[in-house]
Amino acid sequence: MPKSNGTEKMRVDSALVRELAELLSENELTEIEVEDGDRKIRVSRKTGMVMAAAPAPAPAPVAAPAAAPQAAALAAEAAPADSGGGDDVAGTRVLAPMVGTAYLSPEPGAAQFVKEGDQVKEGDTLLIVEAMKVMNPITAPTSGTVKKLAVADAQPIEFDQLLAIIG
Repeated sequence: MPKSNGTEKMRVDSALVRELAELLSENELTEIEVEDGDRKIRVSRKTGMVMAAAPAPAPAPVAAPAAAPQAAALAAEAAPADSGGGDDVAGTRVLAPMVGTAYLSPEPGAAQFVKEGDQVKEGDTLLIVEAMKVMNPITAPTSGTVKKLAVADAQPIEFDQLLAIIG
């Protein structure tokens, strides 16, 4: 196989990326990498932000963006994306540990876990991120006031995207 001059795009095997992500979750790993010739795929996640998936009622189905598997595979190589803004708000920034869909309530029509201005304790659920049909609670890393919720209900999110600020 001829060497790439950097202008060709790598073709990502989305089934392999999903399988690697499942292995991460099943084995409680933080990073996994596979190499096949010139192709290398690394999938990683941050620890401490996601607790073990708790059973939660499934929200209404939402189509995941087509680029999500590729974004997950390339997230470790890319600069952190912060499309939520909030640089002017002081506090602890809660970032997305994975690509998925953010839900602000446990089920459609239910009250939100938290709203801007609410007091939270460390470990309180702020929202859930659905990734590969698994509901992952995103918890408050510290106690304080929710100063900003940077995502809307059922919004697709990217790795390292700002979700909330607690001050």
